[in-house]
This record gives sequence, structure tokens and C-alpha cells, in this order.
Amino acid sequence: MKQIFAFETKEEYEEHEGLIKRLNEKLKVYQAELEANYKLIDKPKAIVWTSVELATTVFSNLPLPAFTNRDTIYISPELFKWRELFLKQLEGKNHAKVEAFYKNMSENQLLTIVGHELTHHSDLFVDEFDADREDSIWFEEGMCDYLSRKRILNDQEFKDVTAVERELVDMFHGKYGNHSLDDFGEASYQGSLSSILFNYWRSFLVVTYLVEERANNNIHQVFSEYHKWHENGRKQPLTKYFEVESFFSGSV
Repeated sequence: MKQIFAFETKEEYEEHEGLIKRLNEKLKVYQAELEANYKLIDKPKAIVWTSVELATTVFSNLPLPAFTNRDTIYISPELFKWRELFLKQLEGKNHAKVEAFYKNMSENQLLTIVGHELTHHSDLFVDEFDADREDSIWFEEGMCDYLSRKRILNDQEFKDVTAVERELVDMFHGKYGNHSLDDFGEASYQGSLSSILFNYWRSFLVVTYLVEERANNNIHQVFSEYHKWHENGRKQPLTKYFEVESFFSGSV
């Protein structure tokens, strides 16, 4: 993949040069894992490293400075800006544990975001980038989070981010949880930062459950079931197919 640097000044690039190099070296290890075990065949042509401002106002109008299309990953390496962004998820609510986690967000956690975007390019996902992905986007987004975190983070780091996102779901379920995960689609990106990320938190937690409890840590078994659902014509919502419609009510 080509490395493209889109900063407004040379000094801005130099400020992040060391971190970008470290992230790239570690990303190569994760990329090799995807190529060996998760059908990463057609890689994006480039990663564009840029600022949060340019990512969210010039390259897109999304509120998140990390996204991918068929050819290119866009990502900001501004770790301090990511910390600020994730603290905004709280919408002014006080939660010492969650606040501490994001105030101390590590380079490894940032690497999982780059890894998430790269994982979208796996051929294990059945939807194309230019398709109207409406009825299974939660599975792909949750699996991209799960795979990147499980393969990049150590056990404690994985437990920490899982616990934090479980806390966030509990905090915001009353406000943002009145819809099915199957409704996670393009329209979901029109809401507030927290309402958008709420879908990601839930998706990650459901995929974690499917892999680690339902499939006894067999990721490929979960992918196999997902492929059966698709090949049989998507006759029912994917949450119903996986029997996780009631996951957040505690009745699964």
C-alpha cells in the first residue's frame, strides 16, 4: 500500500512522523495475519494519513476521522484528537472509568482503528463497497472491530476496551437503543457522535458473544453461518438468524 501524507504544513507531518512509522510497522504484522487467515486478497491501494480536520471536512463529511473505500484508507494519527473525540461520546456524563480509559488511549488502540479499516477489505465479507449495505452492516463493523482488537491488543487491553464499550451501551441504551441492530445502515451516520458509535459498541459486543461464547472462539464458524445466511437469500434479519435479537435485554 502506498503511504500518502496529507497535512497542511511540513511541521504538522513531522509532529506525527514517528507515530505513523510505528503504526505502519505494526500494521504489517496484522496485514500478514489477514492475508494468511482471513482472505485479505485485494488490499487498498493507499493509506492517506491526514488531520482530523481534513478527514472530516475535506475528504469526507463524516464525524469520524477514519474510513475506507475500495481503494483508500483515510486515517488521522492525531492521538490526542482521538482522545478528545472519544471523550465527547460521554455527552457530558460523568464516568470515571470510561473517562480514564479514553484520556489514556494508547497507540495500540489507535492501531486497532487502522486495522479495522483494513479488515473491511477481507473477502470474507459478502457486501461490496458500492452496495447499499443495510441489513448486515452491524456484522461487518462488529467483526472488523473484533478481529483488529483480538489480533492487535493483548488480553488485558482487549478486556479493557470490551468493558468500556459495555459500560457505554448501558449508559446510552435508554437514549439510543430503541432500534434493532439490523437497522444499522447509511442513515445511522446522520445522528450525533454517540448515536453513531452506539451502533459500533453494540455490534462489537454481539460479535464478541457470537465468537467467544456461541462458537467457542471459532471465528470461521461464525463466518460460515454468516455466509449460509447470505447464500440462502437473506430470508430473515441477520440478528434473528443468529438469534441475538434480544441480546441487550439479557435474554439470549
